[in-house]
Amino acid sequence: MPVSVVDRYDRPLKSLRLSVTDRCNLRCKYCMPEQDYVWLPREDVLTYEEMATLTGYFTDLGVDRVRLTGGEPLLRRDLPRLIRLLLQNRRVTEIALTTNGILLAEQIEALYEAGLYRITISLDTLRPERFRQLTRRDEYARVMEGIESVVRAGFTGLKLDTVAIRGFNDDELVALIEFGKQVQAEVRFIEYMDVGGANEWSQEQVLSRAEMLTLLGRHYGVIEPMPERGAAPAQRYLLPDGTTFGIIPSTTTPFCATCDRSRVTADGMWYRCLYATTGTDLRTPLRTGASMDEMRALLRAGWEGRSDRGAEERKALERNGLRVGGLIGIEKLRENPHLEMHARGG
Repeated sequence: MPVSVVDRYDRPLKSLRLSVTDRCNLRCKYCMPEQDYVWLPREDVLTYEEMATLTGYFTDLGVDRVRLTGGEPLLRRDLPRLIRLLLQNRRVTEIALTTNGILLAEQIEALYEAGLYRITISLDTLRPERFRQLTRRDEYARVMEGIESVVRAGFTGLKLDTVAIRGFNDDELVALIEFGKQVQAEVRFIEYMDVGGANEWSQEQVLSRAEMLTLLGRHYGVIEPMPERGAAPAQRYLLPDGTTFGIIPSTTTPFCATCDRSRVTADGMWYRCLYATTGTDLRTPLRTGASMDEMRALLRAGWEGRSDRGAEERKALERNGLRVGGLIGIEKLRENPHLEMHARGG
């Protein structure tokens, strides 16, 4: 039986976000706004076998859900092989994938056959010209093809994640929900977050949960909140016609108190918070022969000592008038590839 561990705020270790690559084929302004980055050395990137071994240590301490992220995870060759390796661990009850959808259609059958449980696709606009403006790539048609392929392949539970940005896509909230109905997907709107420093985040661009609900209520009428689901980041809502959607209010209403997520980068750095500026190197002990007990002890000590409440701390800075820009300066980001959101799975 797995041993359940909790941190200093009694939060259990349940969910692992496993980044398989720091590379991406888009350059979204809120995530990877620069054309070039300092990439993780390829020899440092974990093999699939190493990722499966590390995941086993995490499941020994209570993790049961794994989400594969990037960068763009579908850029990593033969991702279905990793899924099959992870599913050999019977303590893993769910393997999900977050992707931008560009490469999805060509890989969807293999992902389904490997046993992938659920897919989340990032989709911030339904307008091709806005897509090009945001991502600096002309890949809108391939994203649409990827979305359409999900249901055809047999997947259920598709989610579409939209970062809501004032002055950019705040006029598309209704259109995105209606599109979600067409493709059998639940839309989740995410408040614009200030992780990283290259994205030129500003408080004025944040469209709050309250504002989103007001905008949507003008079109749909009464919107009912649904019962909370434990540590899930999204608050879900019900429209009069039975359609559900979610809002992740990470900026205005942080969910640190229930956060059960761990993040491991593609080269084995372990972060206990999206906002953390320091992590724990798991690759070195893994590759230098640390025993199973030693690896479990390392993870246990790291989680039991966890006191991170990064989003709440950023919110406190706002109240004091000190939250005026991105989390980390651009020069530091260029020096350390682990500090950008794309390296640790967003």
